[in-house]
Amino acid sequence: MQYFDDLDPATEEQLRLNNFEGKFDVKEFVGSISERLITQSKSSSGPFDPKPFVRTFEAVVDKLISVRKDVQTKTEQMEKSARVAEREYSKKMADLNRGFEAVGSSFSTMESKMNEVGRTAVRIGEQLESIHIERQRAQAAHDLINYYNQFSRGDTSHLDALKKEGREGRSQVAVILRRLTTVAREVDLPSADKTRETIDKYCEKFEKDMLSLFDRCYRKGDPKLMHHCAQTLLDFNGGASCVQIYVNQHDFFLNKVRDTADHNDDLLWNTVSKPDESPPMTESGLAELFGEIRATVVQESQIVQAVFPNPPFVMQVFLQRVFAQSIQQYMEQLLNKGSSLSDLAYLRTLQLVHNQTSTLVEDMKAHELPSITPSKSSLEAGKFRRVLSGSLPGSGPSTAPIVSAMLENAMAELFVPYIEGQKYLDRESKSLGELYAGLLANFTRYHASIFMRTQKGKSSMFDRVVDRLGAAAANTTTSGGSSTSAQAAALIMRYGGISAERMQDKGLEETVREEDGLLSIDVAEKMLKWHAEAVGRCVELTPQNDVPKNTFILLRVLAEAIGGAYMETAIDSAIARLEVADTKLEASLQPLEVLHSVDLICHLWQQYTNMALFPLAASSVTTRREMTVFNNQTVSRIEGTANTLLQRMTDAIISWLSLQLSKQKKNDFKPRNDDLSFARVNTEPCVACCEILEKVRDAAMQCISGKNREAFLTEIGVSFHSLLLDHLRKFPVSATGGLMLAKDLKSYQDTVASFNIPALHERFEFIRQLGNVFLVRPEILRSYITENYLGRIDSALLKPYLAQRSDWGQFETRFNENADIEDIATDIASKGLKDKFKMARLGMVMKDLESLKLGEGISMGIPSGFTGSFSIGGRGLNTNTS
Repeated sequence: MQYFDDLDPATEEQLRLNNFEGKFDVKEFVGSISERLITQSKSSSGPFDPKPFVRTFEAVVDKLISVRKDVQTKTEQMEKSARVAEREYSKKMADLNRGFEAVGSSFSTMESKMNEVGRTAVRIGEQLESIHIERQRAQAAHDLINYYNQFSRGDTSHLDALKKEGREGRSQVAVILRRLTTVAREVDLPSADKTRETIDKYCEKFEKDMLSLFDRCYRKGDPKLMHHCAQTLLDFNGGASCVQIYVNQHDFFLNKVRDTADHNDDLLWNTVSKPDESPPMTESGLAELFGEIRATVVQESQIVQAVFPNPPFVMQVFLQRVFAQSIQQYMEQLLNKGSSLSDLAYLRTLQLVHNQTSTLVEDMKAHELPSITPSKSSLEAGKFRRVLSGSLPGSGPSTAPIVSAMLENAMAELFVPYIEGQKYLDRESKSLGELYAGLLANFTRYHASIFMRTQKGKSSMFDRVVDRLGAAAANTTTSGGSSTSAQAAALIMRYGGISAERMQDKGLEETVREEDGLLSIDVAEKMLKWHAEAVGRCVELTPQNDVPKNTFILLRVLAEAIGGAYMETAIDSAIARLEVADTKLEASLQPLEVLHSVDLICHLWQQYTNMALFPLAASSVTTRREMTVFNNQTVSRIEGTANTLLQRMTDAIISWLSLQLSKQKKNDFKPRNDDLSFARVNTEPCVACCEILEKVRDAAMQCISGKNREAFLTEIGVSFHSLLLDHLRKFPVSATGGLMLAKDLKSYQDTVASFNIPALHERFEFIRQLGNVFLVRPEILRSYITENYLGRIDSALLKPYLAQRSDWGQFETRFNENADIEDIATDIASKGLKDKFKMARLGMVMKDLESLKLGEGISMGIPSGFTGSFSIGGRGLNTNTS
């Protein structure tokens, strides 16, 4: 404390209590106290003196201790004050809680008393209501009996007077008459029939008066009085007669008399029958009619809500009349005109009307009105007490979409006569058949003329096509898919001119061009486009549950046309031409172009089937399976026909090659004039064979793809290989002729090598080595035939070829002696193989060696079952759908 006076004012200011409130930093506090001392220490020239620091910090510490004591004292005082205040607060809260509990208890007591009084009042109200209802019943019964007695006496003055009192009086008369009608039916007295007749006559007169009043108000345009009449008639007998008068006298039905002559849409009717044109989307007269209907409905919805107490019922009657009279009549006119043009025009018109009507129905649904269930005009005897009590049958607002449901039913009924049963689908199939028949007419006539020229009355594959179409056409009386496909087949036969009678009796008079008989991708695309339009129309017009079945039926029609009448006809025609072709002329490679077109068209067709038709049958597992089986069978039948054509084509080519080899002269390989022989590069048969092989190769590369091309060229190569093996056994060969033979064989090998078939490379290398036996000197011949490919063959099988050497007679004995010695040495090791190879022809040996490996990785396998290997799926797309 003795150092307090040494502290400077700035330090004392920092030691005040308020500086320690809030955020306090010890380092800043110590630094601020030491700042002046550090400055003084730096300004002193002597050594560092810690005493000022010690004195200052001792004084600061003492001051801080003093401050802490003051703070503790204040804290204790404040804690005491807080405890006192807390005790006082608790006491006040306890007093308040006791007061609230007393008030709550008072309110609970009051509430229980009020509830008791309320229950008493409810019981009194119920009793009063029951008494009031009994009084109403008694009063109603009294009034009804009084009115009934008046009618029995023929006195209607009271009701006449009530009716003249105005709107309220007429409403009461309507209710009284309705009740009297019910009472009269239940009363069984001697004079009851006469009284009932009087009441009925009065009711008829009252209804006529109200309808007459409604009609006068309707003509004057008084909606308030019209509403009164409608409400009165609603209470009287349901108001149906009032609604009928309103609808029958509406200007829309009185003034709108339409005829197709008033709306000649020339552009539509000129293009609707053209299948390549897009289907029409609208018709001017129909668009105008639907526009008027939309405008009228918008206006009528407002009028009906203002006039009638049951607007949905009135709108329902009005719209039913619109559909039954205006739309149906104009629709019939359009369809009759379309039907007079063609089936396609009829179907497109039907789709146009259906599409436009669907849009109209959706627009009309936006005018759905709040519905009120009308009073019933007649009640059962069991409801007599409800009538007497004055409570009418339940009426009130309803949210049921009455108008929307009616619109759906009206549209369905509008199209039922045209799409029910098989009527629509038969017409769709007939239309497709006519379109396909017209498109393929020249094509069919061309191929029919081909068969007339080639078959000469004999049975042919085309006869089978005609028989198949004829059998399908004969099934027109059956139902389902058979009916529609039969119609398509009949139309193809009629329009194509391929009926059996015409072929046999009259022949084909029409002149056709060769271009008409070619398969065309454009024609196939056109057929698929027409079919897609028919399928889309079928999906739109027929119920969803029938779409899979109908799609299957239309698939049959398409298969009959594009598969049977188009592709198979072209294939059968090509087969027929191959059958009657002159074997002395070069084989035509045009059938390969047919197969190429068939391949492309079939892939296009299957792509369309997989992407467009199969998904439509997804909802029916059975139909989907049947469609898959049918499609696979159809494609398999086409593939089988294509296999037959390819095999006939192969036979024709091999026959031509055999014919060329047969032209080989006896002395071609044993020439007399060496100079002339060396001047020739190859013999004439060799040149001819190489030319046809090159043509076959080029045609196969262009028209066949994948494994199909490999199998075809392999069959050609293997067959030609066999021909050469037989060919080499027939001609003597001199030393000079051996060179000519080597040139020929080298040409054969090079030509076949361009096929790019490894198995054929090995076979023709064997042929080349076999040809070299005519060039090798006699002394090394034995060692040569034991090497390479020849070494794998029994030397005995090579003797027929060695015997053709011109010098064979000079060294045959020596060759056989050497052969016997070698055979004895190897007899044990090769006995089983020699027993197997005791054959006369090397060609048979080659077939038996198909499983042997000759050299490193060399296989001489011959493809088996070539005729069944052709598949239209060779382009990489599997046409068979699993």
